[in-house]
Amino acid sequence: MFISTHPHFFNNTTMSIQANLNEVLATLPSHVQLVAVSKFHPIEALQEAYDAGQRIFGESKVQEMTQKYEALPKDIAWHFIGHLQTNKIKYMAPYVAMIHGVDSFKLLSEINKQAAKVNRCIPCLLQIHIAQEETKFGFTFDECREMLGQGEWKELTNISISGVMGMATNTDDEEQIKKEFQSLSDFFNEIKQEFFSDNESFKEISMGMSDDYPFAIEAGSTLIRVGSKIFGERIY
Repeated sequence: MFISTHPHFFNNTTMSIQANLNEVLATLPSHVQLVAVSKFHPIEALQEAYDAGQRIFGESKVQEMTQKYEALPKDIAWHFIGHLQTNKIKYMAPYVAMIHGVDSFKLLSEINKQAAKVNRCIPCLLQIHIAQEETKFGFTFDECREMLGQGEWKELTNISISGVMGMATNTDDEEQIKKEFQSLSDFFNEIKQEFFSDNESFKEISMGMSDDYPFAIEAGSTLIRVGSKIFGERIY
């Protein structure tokens, strides 16, 4: 992917990434981490956020994330937040810090295979479909229960199931958004008790984006994924 740094591609003339970042961080409880969603933004923008103290960045294209990984400081934790194809896992297996969108056992198994080749254990989040939209990916609650109940995932020693991830419906109905976030939080607690009660690493609920993260935090989110509030809107 070509990552343009041409100023006409980005509306960053009236904003300060550092100020935006500080504004978001000031609203977060101590137990909530910020994933700065940097997809489609230039390396210079990420460097500015890094210089302001941000260390977790979220990308949705493996090739773009790898280019940025190679160009930027190595203490950055790269979170993959997009829909993942199995044939792309090998490119990020050596460095990715967490994969948010695991929506099948097949994908989990392939991540494990590629992680083993580079002698790593990759933290993964199970993506749960909580929105009233067909376009969203993820397990249904029942599909996830069935997958966990079958137990094959326990043999995958190069991945760590670290929690769940979900996206609320893109709607102005705040009550619906709150209900969907609460459903994911309740499901996290259910499978934590049933399958991960002795697993301290199963602790993350990744939910909430620029427009709805306060509701997500109220419902128990530990990871919010915020892009436009920090970097501004990309102009195509």
